[in-house]
Amino acid sequence: MSLLSLLSELGFTEYEGKIYLALLKDNPANGYQLSKKTGVPRSMVYEALGRLHTRGAVLKTGDERTTFYRPVPPDQLLERYDRQHQELIHNLKDKLLELYTPKEEDSLWTIGGQDSCFAYASQMIENSDREVYLVLDDVSLEQLGDKILAACARGIEVGALLTGIGNLDCHQVSRHPPAESELQGLENMLVVVVDGKECLIANLNSEMMATITSNRNLVLISRQFVWMELFAQRIYERLYPAMYDLLDESDRNILQSFSTRS
Repeated sequence: MSLLSLLSELGFTEYEGKIYLALLKDNPANGYQLSKKTGVPRSMVYEALGRLHTRGAVLKTGDERTTFYRPVPPDQLLERYDRQHQELIHNLKDKLLELYTPKEEDSLWTIGGQDSCFAYASQMIENSDREVYLVLDDVSLEQLGDKILAACARGIEVGALLTGIGNLDCHQVSRHPPAESELQGLENMLVVVVDGKECLIANLNSEMMATITSNRNLVLISRQFVWMELFAQRIYERLYPAMYDLLDESDRNILQSFSTRS
């Protein structure tokens, strides 16, 4: 994304953005000079400069002959925008929560887009009170790892089944065997189950979409799936050498393909 596009996200018009960028490179400058450098028509330069001055993005000085402008340094400008943005978010949060009435329901809801899905999953983990059970591929681990470690640090019981090659140093963590991940279709799967009350299930494809529900039966099934997989991996690790020779050949082949020691 270009600098002009990024400035437009802050509310700058195209002309305002061009003038501010030009001033960063060469200042002080008057309206005539800025018009020549930016291609902004002279009839529009002073109007744009006036808006920038009112917004606190440029400073001006001058006499009866001409007025010169210089930019407010970017760090100061962006710090002010950040502070104003945070104040806006804080005020909106308080006022919107006054209107919001959460309801107990059993429906299946969907949310689309990778950023939105991971943001919702992050909020679930942050709001957890007791436990979080997860299935994580490497992309999910990279996106949610810090939130999970923070939950561990505040005493939340975490159980995580990893289907990639990444690592997570937190409570109950097992690496799912690649053969079993492929068989169960878990290679690109994200599962988050929080406090036995809500679960999110997503497939990390090019158009990521997550299913979210508080349906008690579906949440318990999701939690039980992760719990059983973690349990099975612990059993495989501890009993694999002793139990291997006692099994039928077909079961032995399955265990060998699923075991993390294979």
